[in-house]
Amino acid sequence: MTITATMITKFFLIFLVAKSLIESWLESKNKNHIIQNRNEVPPRFQSVISLEEHQKAADYSVAKIKVGQFFSIFDFALLLLWTLGGGLAMLDRFVSTFGLSPIWEGVAYVAVFGLINTLLSLPQSIYSTFVIEERFGFNKMTPALFVKDMFKGLILGAILGLHLFAGLLWVMQSLGSNWWLYGWALLTGFQFLLLWAYPRFIAPLFNKFSPMDEGEHKDKVESLLQRTGFTSNGLFVMDASIRSSHGNAYFTGFGKNKRIVFFDTLIKTLSPGEVEAVLAHELGHFKKKHVIKQLIKGVTFSFLAFFILGKLLTWPEFFVGHGVPILKTHLALLLFALVSGVYTFWTTPLGAMVSRKYEFEADAFAAQYANPNELISALVKLYKENASTLTPDPTYSAYYHSHPPALIRVKHLETLAN
Repeated sequence: MTITATMITKFFLIFLVAKSLIESWLESKNKNHIIQNRNEVPPRFQSVISLEEHQKAADYSVAKIKVGQFFSIFDFALLLLWTLGGGLAMLDRFVSTFGLSPIWEGVAYVAVFGLINTLLSLPQSIYSTFVIEERFGFNKMTPALFVKDMFKGLILGAILGLHLFAGLLWVMQSLGSNWWLYGWALLTGFQFLLLWAYPRFIAPLFNKFSPMDEGEHKDKVESLLQRTGFTSNGLFVMDASIRSSHGNAYFTGFGKNKRIVFFDTLIKTLSPGEVEAVLAHELGHFKKKHVIKQLIKGVTFSFLAFFILGKLLTWPEFFVGHGVPILKTHLALLLFALVSGVYTFWTTPLGAMVSRKYEFEADAFAAQYANPNELISALVKLYKENASTLTPDPTYSAYYHSHPPALIRVKHLETLAN
């Protein structure tokens, strides 16, 4: 049976509508579950989290869900306009009037597309930052800093992203039927270059990174690093408080360029023992090879994506069926990036399940090299300070969440402590 462009359009609409309905159902299910449990703190947390704090977390979560539901309708309509509505083709006709060479026409096309999408996403970003985060006391961002961050992001995206896109277009147009293999190699190399460059050159464009001050926090951290045999290129504190009161910690870079970064809000919130336990958990991800596994997974999926796109370029019905009647390399790349999520949405729970497994393994590592009760205490403080709901819907959590729900994770740590 020959699959026509009309059939592909029908498949696309079925997948898109099914995805949207499932997303909406899961969000509503989660919202209702949080509201139903709003007036009672789970017994395990009643001694450390007040009813008022629990209700704040519930209201914060529900507010974010409502905003997300509203803008998901906008995103649904926008995707249809770009694809079946002819938006991509219309933009191509406009850019083609510039009279550029094929590669620079593609670069101009994706630049204009990116600028339009940035402007269209501004209302959600502004509302989330200056209404939701402000209402619940988390926002520290000023309008001036917001605008400054946006322009820095646009400039950085233009410098890095447009050059990468130009390279991919050259590969597609110059290297024959096996272009997809060279394109995958180019993207993979670029991603590893960014991993190396991010801690030293990119992150400092947006935040100030100061060496961790001498004291008990640093002593605990250095002792843990020595016990676990972990080497890094420095311990840094980031001025996260200029944008938000949320706390966190992370690793960045790879090889000898690894850095350990603590939000200044985290240092202010947690005791030295709790910081040590949080770091032990993060070290667990490295020691258990989770970071390498995630990199391998990303590179593998990228390989598959380029392979599939290479095959699709010989099948013009696919592009016509998604609203792009004229096959050009820049249109093919952009369309594939836009619609692939519609077809891969169904793999989300598998990725979330693997990620939760990694979290349990990292907690077990932390329990070996730090006090698990300190990690429990740190997590509870972070749940409270970040207004994270303690009662997510189990189905929603299983589908999306990369971390186990609070109660399940704490019970697991208590088992390790005993």
